[in-house]
Amino acid sequence: MSDYEFIEIDTPAPLVQRVTLNRPDKRNALSNALRGELIDALRRADGDGEVHVSIVRGAGPCFSSGYDLRSDLGADQPYFTSQTPLQWAHHVSEGWMSLWDLSKPVIAQIHGYAMAGGLELAGACDLAYAASDARLSHPVLRFAGLPDFAWFPVHMAPRHAMELHLAGREYSGEEAVQVGLVNQAFPPDELEARVLGIAETIAATPPAVVAVNKRYVYTAIEARGGRNVIRTGADLQAGPHTQGLSADELSAKVKATQKKG
Repeated sequence: MSDYEFIEIDTPAPLVQRVTLNRPDKRNALSNALRGELIDALRRADGDGEVHVSIVRGAGPCFSSGYDLRSDLGADQPYFTSQTPLQWAHHVSEGWMSLWDLSKPVIAQIHGYAMAGGLELAGACDLAYAASDARLSHPVLRFAGLPDFAWFPVHMAPRHAMELHLAGREYSGEEAVQVGLVNQAFPPDELEARVLGIAETIAATPPAVVAVNKRYVYTAIEARGGRNVIRTGADLQAGPHTQGLSADELSAKVKATQKKG
């Protein structure tokens, strides 16, 4: 749509909306403006009879490098969150969990790497598919505490979640399937077509049926305390600045960790 600056939207198949994070020069870093546009596009689609399912992907070499630490993430936030001392973690958690409440599914299509906030975005999506050579990680866990959207123990077995949190494990797309970070991994040159095929299958199902099935799965997650786990993570998240790290220093650490692989 023409009113978006940081995302692009196309319709690769009937009833399928595809949203492309379009900051390739910034490795699709999640600024407040980009997050606002993404959430707005997905919410609009939820009320659009011409959209049954959405795909989220990244332009350029990767899905997303995470939150835009070089921007002022406290300014111009796209929706209100109570101004507590730990406001940022609560803010992004509530925003990402709001996608769980949409009636129509959202699919993450991951290539290159999904790091930190980029991996958190994948957890906000109902389904996630990765290129087999993709790299999924949350390097901030090594030096700045919990994730802002701490979804990993909700979807991963405790041993795998513990390894990610304590050892900062990086996963290939194929490994990510084994631990529950994504649903399936495909060869890089097949990823787009395979994800589109899954989206077309969903789109061919009556939206009311899809909505009931999606709500049922999240009801089970909530019955196991999934939302409370994430919100408690936000409560415990002191944030990088309380660790004596500036945004530039945190960004440099993330880049250094990425290079080490």
